[in-house]
Amino acid sequence: MTIFSKSQPAQDSHIETAVNKVVEIPISAIVPNPAQPRVVFDEYELSRLAVSIQQNGILQPLTVRRLENGLNYELIAGERRLRACKLLNMSVVPCIVVSASVKDSAVLAVLENLQRQDLSFMEEAYAIKNLIDYYGLTQEETAARLGTAQSTIANKLRLLKLSDEEKALVVKYKLTERQARALLRLDSVKRPDAILYIGSNQLNTAQTDAYIDGIVKGAAQHKPKVRQNWTYRAVNLYINTFNRTIDAMKEAGINCETVKNRTEDFVEYVVRIPLKQV
Repeated sequence: MTIFSKSQPAQDSHIETAVNKVVEIPISAIVPNPAQPRVVFDEYELSRLAVSIQQNGILQPLTVRRLENGLNYELIAGERRLRACKLLNMSVVPCIVVSASVKDSAVLAVLENLQRQDLSFMEEAYAIKNLIDYYGLTQEETAARLGTAQSTIANKLRLLKLSDEEKALVVKYKLTERQARALLRLDSVKRPDAILYIGSNQLNTAQTDAYIDGIVKGAAQHKPKVRQNWTYRAVNLYINTFNRTIDAMKEAGINCETVKNRTEDFVEYVVRIPLKQV
């Protein structure tokens, strides 16, 4: 396996003719893909990736296509790697330059992210809608290009019928795709309260269906039994996230010191981050 270090110089003279070969391209020459479906990037995961690249180099080159102006390259795959390299202030990155049309580039950008299965379902829905609207594709054509069923495309697009407020609440309370789709059975007035109840009580899919059935049938008072310790778990989730952030800082070489004090009523952290590292 070839490992690409951030210290390797750019090979400008090779870029013009290098297609389907690994070349180094200045980060400043790489422009975002307008069809990039990902809109949320986990800062903690980016910092971990940056540490890995700093220690081991880039194990998988980015994929780009050369733009008509001959000076810039449009990113097709590797958004997280590119952002991590920017955190490290790298000047060049290894890339594979492919020959692709504007439409092919957009499809490849969406497909690459869908295959990684780490996009949120809302991001997937928006990405698919953008493909359809911008390039005038039918749902059947989109399904064929993305290698999935037409019914899958239709179900994801249905999620966009939720209002922006409802979509934000779905993300905030971490509802699943099936739970979000079930909300469409309710009128818009009842959805926000339903999202709050489902998310706060951590209903599973079956409980969500039963709850929404009750609302639709006018019997919402028959709510399913749910666990009541969601608040405790939510606090622990944030504590674990904080601990992971501290670990990432230490992995990056930041000599931070932490003092933790836990009582029955609260958890207190004192973090000291020296401005001058030894």
